[in-house]
Amino acid sequence: MSSILLSFLMLSSSLSSAAYQAPASPNEDARIDIDVKDADVVDVLRLIAEIGELNLVADPDVSCEATLKLQAVPWPQVLDVVLRSCGLAEEWLGKNLLRVATSKQIREEYAERRKYDEEKRLSGPLSTRYRRLAYARAEAIAPILEKFLSARGSVVYDERTNTLIITDVAR
Repeated sequence: MSSILLSFLMLSSSLSSAAYQAPASPNEDARIDIDVKDADVVDVLRLIAEIGELNLVADPDVSCEATLKLQAVPWPQVLDVVLRSCGLAEEWLGKNLLRVATSKQIREEYAERRKYDEEKRLSGPLSTRYRRLAYARAEAIAPILEKFLSARGSVVYDERTNTLIITDVAR
């Protein structure tokens, strides 16, 4: 069984005898001393969340043993070091809700969200517009316009009236 020694010291900045002015975000400036050996990363994250006044959600697959010996380090920097050393990533959900998961899981979720957003954008109704050209040939402009359309979009032209018929997802 590993021995764990936790010692924390909150260092206050610029205390004067006349008055104390709290920083704009009081917990951002909090510096901590931490000395742990083979500590469970979830326990270390809980400690950082307590100091930073954060709500923490750690995914079930978050596991690692961390050994740290840090003195007077800002807690956001400690959080970053712990996450990097354990191959974890953070996701901020709002102002003070922090979710921690493996880097791979966070990347996969972001990719799924991007794919979903793209599918949602492309599933919208199609819109057709007619553009009559005066100083260019529609057949020369059509291939250029096709490069800017979505996967569902198309451009056809009427040679007789020199008109582009552009169909694409409404934006």
